[in-house]
Amino acid sequence: MNPFEIAPPLEISEWINTPHPLTLSVLRGRVVMLHAFQMLCPGCVSHGLPQASKVHEMFGDDDVAVVGLHTVFEHHDVMGPSALKAFIHEYRLRFPIGIDTRGSGHIPLTTQAYALQGTPSLVLIDKRGRVRLNHFGRIEDLALGVLLGQLRVEPSMGDVVTRVATEVGNTTGAPVAGCDDGVCAVR
Repeated sequence: MNPFEIAPPLEISEWINTPHPLTLSVLRGRVVMLHAFQMLCPGCVSHGLPQASKVHEMFGDDDVAVVGLHTVFEHHDVMGPSALKAFIHEYRLRFPIGIDTRGSGHIPLTTQAYALQGTPSLVLIDKRGRVRLNHFGRIEDLALGVLLGQLRVEPSMGDVVTRVATEVGNTTGAPVAGCDDGVCAVR
């Protein structure tokens, strides 16, 4: 997925922590931080979900909308909606979380649309609905803070965001299958 491309719609089978289903058009005008995770992904539990929670607490929904995407591409039998709801309760996740719709293969539909390489993945969408970062793996808090700050004040700083996104490792390439170094790659 190229930077500045309009973000594809979210293909969600069920929403948790929100009274109404969310769409990117409803969120237009706000920066959207889409955090893709799995309950059994070590990097998601140790870094990605706590980071998403911090961003949600710091910015509030009017400025930066944090949206979780539970995307299951392995261990389907143990990561259903009931287990996810218990997980969300235990980890005290307060931001909206959508369950990625299962596709015809083992890769869910939103994961396919965004060409996510695995979990954790972070997608930043600007106020105009354009993908500005599609990052697989851990992203440092300071780098994420810089990106979010710059996206919040756009359009005056758009070129800087692209440069910083490149510096923090916004790369494409074939994922490595399995869980390693805190990430779980699509098989």
